[in-house]
Amino acid sequence: MSHKAGFVSLIGKPNAGKSTLMNALVGEKMSIITPKAQTTRHRIIGIVNDENHQIVFSDTPGIIKPKYTLQESMMNFVEDSLVDADLILFVTDIHERYDEQDVLEKLRKASSPVAVLINKVDLSNEEESKNKKFKFWEETLNPDAVFPMSALLGFNVQTILEYIKEKLPEHPPYYDKEELTDRTMRFFVSEIIREKIFMLYDKEIPYSTEVGVVSYKEEPNITRISAEIYVERDSQKNIIIGKGGEMIKKVGTYARKDIEEFIGNKVFLELYVKVVPDWRTKKNILKRFGYDN
Repeated sequence: MSHKAGFVSLIGKPNAGKSTLMNALVGEKMSIITPKAQTTRHRIIGIVNDENHQIVFSDTPGIIKPKYTLQESMMNFVEDSLVDADLILFVTDIHERYDEQDVLEKLRKASSPVAVLINKVDLSNEEESKNKKFKFWEETLNPDAVFPMSALLGFNVQTILEYIKEKLPEHPPYYDKEELTDRTMRFFVSEIIREKIFMLYDKEIPYSTEVGVVSYKEEPNITRISAEIYVERDSQKNIIIGKGGEMIKKVGTYARKDIEEFIGNKVFLELYVKVVPDWRTKKNILKRFGYDN
């Protein structure tokens, strides 16, 4: 059998479940997941290999109308992923209110086949509602395929994986067969810390923060990591730190446990909080964090 390889882009609105699906398809935690919208900010690549296939998945930020420079860069990641995609997986959810015009605009410009994945079908028992949803997307997009699914429960994930393999073009592997992603360990460490911030803080705090790993030293029995949490105002810094440093200790404890599991080694983690006014609008700062497109 000849070898097949290609790029598969996951796009959709925030909270449709793209990141949960990405992790299920890849079989590893590549994308951070929280109940808050806009958790994913980068284009994250996860690679699945078997003897005859290589699938290069792109998890992209949820599609929104950008309000500041950071969000503009996030939407550029979406555009880039559509340009080089051999197949587009449009992830919607069973309770979406048909308000995805901004997503449709991008899909209608795409030249690659589109499959609609209706996620979270386990949360609805109404067959009529499911049938309406299927009919709506079939008429609106005329997609290559429509699948009901539950990324969280793994329902239909294997079926979707087999469908993807069928659609891949014949091509040698783009990446070494041992690779799972094109991202560095530092990137995943910063994402794990950011995930804990999204989990532990409310309102604007998670959206006003970014994490940069400033030091990553592997020793035989321990990995020493130092990271900075960027915020925009002194008041946000105080909230991140918490009374007597209680909150930042929580972030560090939860993050350290996950990082240790991810890298398979003991971790010493230091966290610092740095105030950089309006960092989300400053291109030089955004470039430092990888938002340079």
